[in-house]
Amino acid sequence: MITLTVDGVEIEVEEGSTVMHACEAAGKEIPRFCYHDRLSVAGNCRMCLVEMERAPKPVASCAMPAANGMVISTDTPMVKKAREGVMEFMLINHPLDCPICDQGGECDLQDQAMGYGGDRSRYLEPKRAVENKNMGPLISTIMTRCIHCTRCVRFSTEVAGVTDMGAIGRGESMEITTYLEKALASELSGNVVDLCPVGALTNRPYAFNSRPWELSHTETVDAMDAMGSAIRIDTRGNQVMRVLPRTNDDINEEWISDKTRHALDGLMRQRLDRPYLRGRNGRLAETSWAEAFKVIAAKIKKTRPGGIGAIAGDQCDSESMYALLKLMEALGSTNTDCRQDGSVIGGKGRSGYIFNSGFAGLEDTDFVLLVGTNPRHEAAVMNARLRRRWLDDGLQVARIGAEADLTYPVKELGDKVSILTEIAAGKNPVFNKMKRAKKPMIILGQGALNRPDSNAILHAASALAKETGVIAGDWNGFNVLHTAAARVAGLDMGFIPQNGGMNTQAMIKAVQNGALEVLFLLGADEIDLSSVKSKSFVIYQGSHGDAGARFADVVLPGAAWCEKDAIFVNSEGRVQHAQRASFPPGDAREDWAIIRALSDHLKASLPFDSHDALRQQMMAEHPIFAERDVLTASRFKSQGKTGKISDKPVKYAISSETGRSFYMTCPISRNSVTMAACIDAFDGNLGKAAE
Repeated sequence: MITLTVDGVEIEVEEGSTVMHACEAAGKEIPRFCYHDRLSVAGNCRMCLVEMERAPKPVASCAMPAANGMVISTDTPMVKKAREGVMEFMLINHPLDCPICDQGGECDLQDQAMGYGGDRSRYLEPKRAVENKNMGPLISTIMTRCIHCTRCVRFSTEVAGVTDMGAIGRGESMEITTYLEKALASELSGNVVDLCPVGALTNRPYAFNSRPWELSHTETVDAMDAMGSAIRIDTRGNQVMRVLPRTNDDINEEWISDKTRHALDGLMRQRLDRPYLRGRNGRLAETSWAEAFKVIAAKIKKTRPGGIGAIAGDQCDSESMYALLKLMEALGSTNTDCRQDGSVIGGKGRSGYIFNSGFAGLEDTDFVLLVGTNPRHEAAVMNARLRRRWLDDGLQVARIGAEADLTYPVKELGDKVSILTEIAAGKNPVFNKMKRAKKPMIILGQGALNRPDSNAILHAASALAKETGVIAGDWNGFNVLHTAAARVAGLDMGFIPQNGGMNTQAMIKAVQNGALEVLFLLGADEIDLSSVKSKSFVIYQGSHGDAGARFADVVLPGAAWCEKDAIFVNSEGRVQHAQRASFPPGDAREDWAIIRALSDHLKASLPFDSHDALRQQMMAEHPIFAERDVLTASRFKSQGKTGKISDKPVKYAISSETGRSFYMTCPISRNSVTMAACIDAFDGNLGKAAE
């Protein structure tokens, strides 16, 4: 520890701390523009000047290492005058357009000019003007406002891993630019708007829509992927205006992906706001809830239990899946599945389908083997953490899968998963690297888990994990990376075939030949229903008129994930509570309530009448749902079955080969104008840099 004095108070800080950290530990506020906790130190702005004993001039506290015996002053006349001078320089060329600036009300420059600046300027020369730059469909630029803090440059280079941004020129001629005037090709690009301390970089889709003081804030979690990032949804009335990140060091630090941030403009497009019933002319027509339930009840009454099936989608909340599972049990059907992509996981212990080490465990590992996953698309924020580990500690990463730019060096092992058998047998150098590593890790992606040979892949991966120390002592580096926010919760409650029930693929095949007469889709939009319309009765319950509703005989309008209080479980197995940010439109209702009402018409009433009662019953039956926001360790069991792994190349879950773009993976993002603009700008492939 280091001891120093700040404004007459002696404090201790850890070795390696800066003077700024020491001042903040002493409770002093230090203004800054360029400094950020998660970026390298630049020392550009000089707003953090403090007085140090025996120093001839004020020092930049963000770049000065703390040392024993230092005497620091933060509020002397010298410091006050120095900060006023810096602020005066900042404002020499800054335009006075605060009334029309989208940063107004949230601008660091406004706040610090009030707190640390002078009351007048001595400069009468004309202000310079800088041409705006093209940074793509997500970022609006007014570069005359730029104060050259370089936060955006450091973020894009260090965190996002793209070198598109930088500075050209010197002095008054300096400009921040993307060099070739092209869009910023990163799935994390929107974070530069949060980092910009002035109005130079602002949210283009949100431009001129509202002021911050007009908005209501709801702290919740994201369901656009399976990371469960901490976010804040800002609404005006019942309209979602924007999504911002919240800090959660265990999951997303303080970043979110562009899809999480911008896809919600698709929330109110193509919405289902009333029930629909397909008539004799083959078209869907508006109907009442009573009539929709009556038609469903009449059909199910004539159907044997084995002829009914249910599939849950990727953004379903835990309560709605639990209610549907209980309804199916009451009807006597065991044909239930939450794995609409055909994944084979589940049924052999919780540790076989979660990210056991937690995302924070990436800080401890020293070797990572990726199998069938492209984390840049499937978990963009987690990928940034892997990049930081490579930058800081030289983390080694190897991959089985197609080559793709992950923004850090990767040892490519080929796209045939059969090489996993070779590694497990010790016939590949990767085996020895994993044996030598202190805390090796395997990350299995959905591309390796939705194949006919996935059981053999799981068996080989779990055998390799035991042989190489991936599972040893209190370290469990056997990790499954999901792409669906609903998947882990569905597996936790057993929303998979039981006692000979059919899985997703079997149900689709059964409706083609008439063996399955009724198919209930709960927000399931990622399956091909083009061949089932004439052979089965399809009930679709969801928020958007997407693929599932297109072939349905009855459509029940539900709430989107941000329109209800709900429980989600992320890839780590962390139980998270999402809060309602807005209300569903028209006659749409929360999904659990729809299923509860339907159960009455089916003479199979569910034993709960409120959301709280449902949660209590679900937690009593599955105690894991009561353990909020904690990582619960579970004993590892061998996964999969012995078998031969095919030489067929692996296809990533989100890739051009599977027809899924990073920007469009769900009904909300597919209806987003902003996401469509991103696909146009990046050719659906992040400027062809990611694949």
